[in-house]
Amino acid sequence: MKRIHVTFSIEELSLLASLASDQLFRREFIDPRMPGYKANPSEVQMGKALVNRLRSTVDDATKHPNSAAMNGSAKGQESL
Repeated sequence: MKRIHVTFSIEELSLLASLASDQLFRREFIDPRMPGYKANPSEVQMGKALVNRLRSTVDDATKHPNSAAMNGSAKGQESL
């Protein structure tokens, strides 16, 4: 899997995690009720892991604001 690096503010990352979580809820509980829906459980599991990583990054950045700067990120921003 190819990796890329993108910089987000804490607020942007928090919003992204929230939006991704909402989409996962939809895929897990709402979409299966739609005619013709084809489930992809591995994608849902990967999405859940990603949301957990995003939330963990936001939590770490808000608890330890100076650690983001020590990890090579700009003020108040985390790299993903």
